[in-house]
Amino acid sequence: MTVETTEFLAREREAIVAAAEAALERSHSPHYQAAGAQTVRGRLETLFDHLLKSIDARDLGPVLAYAEHVAEERFQGGYDLSEVQTAFNALEEAVWARTLAVLDPSQLAEALGLVTTVLGAGKDALARRYVSLAARAHAPSLDLRRLFAGTEGP
Repeated sequence: MTVETTEFLAREREAIVAAAEAALERSHSPHYQAAGAQTVRGRLETLFDHLLKSIDARDLGPVLAYAEHVAEERFQGGYDLSEVQTAFNALEEAVWARTLAVLDPSQLAEALGLVTTVLGAGKDALARRYVSLAARAHAPSLDLRRLFAGTEGP
């Protein structure tokens, strides 16, 4: 009997969020360390809830809207894009690890396919929105002219 992916994820929420939180803590991200464990956990829980909503509804809308919101909020907060991507990756890796440890192999393709699709779309939306904001702000870290101009100095 196939376990519904949303039921499995809802049941494993605590273990998945805790694993993602531990992974993010090991990343030593300055902004996430400064935010504190309670804030980081709350953010991971919110991301997880949007993942679950998108999977349950088979609609990317919830995770896309949330990812764009996160991009704006973290950009304004001075976070580097890589820090925010690390949080999404930590959750995805935690879901993968828990899924592989708990589900029967016959259930893996659907569960991992759904999770990867939803979080992949979320990471893409996050990056596009963040880069758009950075381009408007003329962030020096996104100035790619030197890459194409050869070895000329700034």
